[in-house]
Amino acid sequence: MQSAKTTHDETARGGVSPLFSGLLARCPRCGTGPLFRNGLMLRSRCESCKLDYTFIDTGDGPAVFAILILGFVVLGLALFVEFRYEPPVWVHVLLWGVLTPLFAFVLLRFLKATLIALIWTNKAEEGRLAKD
Repeated sequence: MQSAKTTHDETARGGVSPLFSGLLARCPRCGTGPLFRNGLMLRSRCESCKLDYTFIDTGDGPAVFAILILGFVVLGLALFVEFRYEPPVWVHVLLWGVLTPLFAFVLLRFLKATLIALIWTNKAEEGRLAKD
């Protein structure tokens, strides 16, 4: 049961799934406003609910996860193609030189949007040392 002191902000936090928000790159509060402009550039606020995005600091988290995931997937696919079809080197250069940046963009957009939604949902803040 919710207390009478529940604010609109606390009620809205449970409304949109972080995974849904991340998949569609939408606002973590309302789920309708776009999170990015021009690919991976974060907007200053939501167009729908006017949530200010200045609290967001994803750091290098999405990039680290993207590197690890892409390295595993692309290397696995490259080895599969090499051992299964034995193509010339130029096929690998062309194939992975085009697909890897495309995979990276899509994956980085998803990971960044999901991390933003998780930051907002869990009220995450910068770590601080406790004062005695």
